[in-house]
Amino acid sequence: MKKYAKILLCSILVLSIFGIIMIYSSSNVWATYRYNNPYKFLISQSVFFIIGLIIITILKKIDYKIYYKYSTKILIFCFILLILVLIPGIGSIRNGSRSWFGIGGFGIQPSEIAKIGLIIFTSKYLSSNERNMRSIKNGVLPILLVIMCFFVLILLEPDFGTAMVITVTLIAMIFVSNAKLSLFIGTFILGLLGIVALIIIAPYRMARIVSFLNPWVDPLGSGFQIIQSLYAIGPGGLLGMGLMNSRQKNFYLPEPQTDFIFSIISEELGFLGVLIVVGLFFLLFYSSIKIFFKTKDLFAKYLVFGLSFGIILQALLNLFVVVGLVPVTGVTLPFLSYGGSSLLVSMASIGVILSISRNNI
Repeated sequence: MKKYAKILLCSILVLSIFGIIMIYSSSNVWATYRYNNPYKFLISQSVFFIIGLIIITILKKIDYKIYYKYSTKILIFCFILLILVLIPGIGSIRNGSRSWFGIGGFGIQPSEIAKIGLIIFTSKYLSSNERNMRSIKNGVLPILLVIMCFFVLILLEPDFGTAMVITVTLIAMIFVSNAKLSLFIGTFILGLLGIVALIIIAPYRMARIVSFLNPWVDPLGSGFQIIQSLYAIGPGGLLGMGLMNSRQKNFYLPEPQTDFIFSIISEELGFLGVLIVVGLFFLLFYSSIKIFFKTKDLFAKYLVFGLSFGIILQALLNLFVVVGLVPVTGVTLPFLSYGGSSLLVSMASIGVILSISRNNI
């Protein structure tokens, strides 16, 4: 257990430090133009990283069983945050979504906090209702209603990408429980129809689908980001153009330090950079799965699975967006993209997993 915990910790530390380097490399031009300070994003992310290390240090020493005890209260707290962020004057709008609490120059995204809260609550529910999960009415339906309630709240911001990551993660947790396999066929069909409906009723989502199928339909509008992303990835080659030598960061790829940082990594470090990123995420996945299988307590098992699956799912979704395999969703690349909420929540997730590996022997 200790061996895999060390691998997990090392992989996320290297990812985070590598992310800080790439955030500076990708943002220094934009930060100089907008803030007259090329180190703006470097300093902010470094501060978040230090806070994240403190969070990991604290959480790994806390007995994970406390989350079981207070899971309902944690969920209610997350629910209140998601309600408050929708109220004008309390929640602030960024990039068209009212999904932030602005505190000075920093922002807190309650949907990221809700991600952990929902995983904790679902883990408790599944471990406490293992026998009932064979029944749709008595087992599956109650937890699905909770998931859908939070899905709607996050969708109202609107933040479709985060809502999908959370929902798919929780559905995957139900899938590895004692639930009937036949249930997921119906759930998949209903979910697919729901996604289609959500895309049709929102013009900007439909524009993203159209630009995904053919970015050149609107090269200066909805297709702009993916075109510029592919322009960054294309010239990367084996070893890339060299650190700090990206062309696309020069006001071509919008805010390259966030959702599309992988494009800059590919451009500057080439296929070697891609292997580094993929390899580190593989180590994260491998060590988490090993801890999952070695964990004895059922609640802890679901917790490890949910937290690690959510990180890997978000990473895969971001990578697929950047290379044009799925439409733009607006989700960040965990540990690498700029953003305090995303980094702190991801590191908190690792802290909980390390706590489980330490206390569940």
